[in-house]
Amino acid sequence: MDETRWLVVVRHAKSDWSEDLPDHERPLAPRGIRAAPKLGRWLVEAGHVPELAHCSTARRTRETWQLIAGELPTTPPVTFDEDLYGADVPELLNAASRTPPEITTVALVGHEPGVSELTLHLAGHGEETRDVQAKFPTGAAAVLATTDPWDELATAKLVAFFRPRDA
Repeated sequence: MDETRWLVVVRHAKSDWSEDLPDHERPLAPRGIRAAPKLGRWLVEAGHVPELAHCSTARRTRETWQLIAGELPTTPPVTFDEDLYGADVPELLNAASRTPPEITTVALVGHEPGVSELTLHLAGHGEETRDVQAKFPTGAAAVLATTDPWDELATAKLVAFFRPRDA
């Protein structure tokens, strides 16, 4: 039987628009700073602790990952990838494909609309993805299960969807 792999697709937490900064440099807003650790604690409770993360280079995604990782039992390695800033489905799949085969749980930390598009691309547009179809809010995460190797990722099942408001 093929081994189940877990893809945790994360949208950065709420960012701050109060300063006149380039989009890439926007930090987290206070709401985002409160929400991101909730996601980290939920990942631990749900048993979906990433062993590796691929993260956009945008400040808000890096800060989100740092706050999530701070709640995990150990801090997993992270790669910061410029291609994940504004990534579409092929770019997100490309990042996932760089995951070593021995890793069973990986996180992709990115932006909309890419994170919801990837989730729906892999899991479909059925009833089980209705919440993702409605909205993939800031600070949310979709947990997808697959037996596909990372470098051949084509289908997955949505097994959980975390939204900060639910915590």
